Amino acid sequence: METRRRRAPFAERELYYFDTNRKSEKARLAARLFLMLREEMRLERKTKVMILCIGTDRSTGDSLGPLIGYHLRRKGLKRIQVIGTLRQPVHAMNLDETLVFLKRCCPEYLVVAVDASVGEYDNVGCITLGRGSICPGLGVKKRLRPVGDLFITGVVSGGEGGDPMMLQSIRLGTVMQMAECISESICLVEKLWETTSLV
Repeated sequence: METRRRRAPFAERELYYFDTNRKSEKARLAARLFLMLREEMRLERKTKVMILCIGTDRSTGDSLGPLIGYHLRRKGLKRIQVIGTLRQPVHAMNLDETLVFLKRCCPEYLVVAVDASVGEYDNVGCITLGRGSICPGLGVKKRLRPVGDLFITGVVSGGEGGDPMMLQSIRLGTVMQMAECISESICLVEKLWETTSLV
């Protein structure tokens, strides 16, 4: 859940916040994500995009990723692939297996990791977008492999975290609001592809 940068220290990380209470944030997130995808695909010489949604529907606070995957699969995106849904979640028990699959079978994909996170209380309900990988599970003291070329996180709780039971007390409404904002923003990115060539 806590993020780490691949190429530079955290202090130098390119990081953007989006407040889901503002109507304009979906378009702002989509525009920024589109630009970052274009830049990162050129730098990494990737030709396709994979949204890797991390989490489990067994915990309200950790269900953000699978909810986004569920929404995106229902939209039937053509240019963006999705892994991690309510039916087939990607979580601590199968993350390593998923990363092996991506490395072997999807080397041409730029991976956007999507997960819930623990942050400042003032940022609960906000979405972050940045470059580099995230380490899923750090918010509840799990050490999992870093994943992603870009990341999108939704801040579901504030404070130090560390207690897995804390994720059970997160309001579903907060998680759903962020899931809808992120899903609709990714769909807007797909629409931008209709008028602009990314690769």
